[in-house]
Amino acid sequence: MAGRIDASQLGELMETNVAVKRVSKTVKGGRIIRFTAIMVVGDGAGHIGYGLGKAAEVPEAIRKAIEDAKKNMIEVSLSGDTIPHEITGVYGAGKVLMKPATEGTGIIAGGTVRKVFEIAGIKNIRAKCMRSNNPVNVVKATFEGLKQLRTVEEVAKMRGIPADQVR
Repeated sequence: MAGRIDASQLGELMETNVAVKRVSKTVKGGRIIRFTAIMVVGDGAGHIGYGLGKAAEVPEAIRKAIEDAKKNMIEVSLSGDTIPHEITGVYGAGKVLMKPATEGTGIIAGGTVRKVFEIAGIKNIRAKCMRSNNPVNVVKATFEGLKQLRTVEEVAKMRGIPADQVR
């Protein structure tokens, strides 16, 4: 069941940089240049989080994004090394279709979504980014989809019936 978890309870966390962009604000005296970073943090066993950071220097933006990611960790319901069922994650203009895949398929997904799956520990999956390809919206849409995943056992427990009766 997806819910927030404490990153300090987990062991070694892996970090990956999804995107770093240069952004600017125009003010009376000229332009103010800053950097924004989106990072994904996870343990490779179904615990994952993402964070955004913005600062005048790239390393500082990355550090802030990692701290934010550790605060927003969720647990993803996995079925072996794939997802239990097909799901579509939507956030803003971003829409990501995710389908489970058999053993040996690998990760068939675009670069942004691929990084999220690798950090989450998902090894066999097919995914397609629909609509937006903005890295921030794609990562958030992927997380929305992963949050909604439920295994057969979780559904049976919620309904109060045996797992073999779930359709």
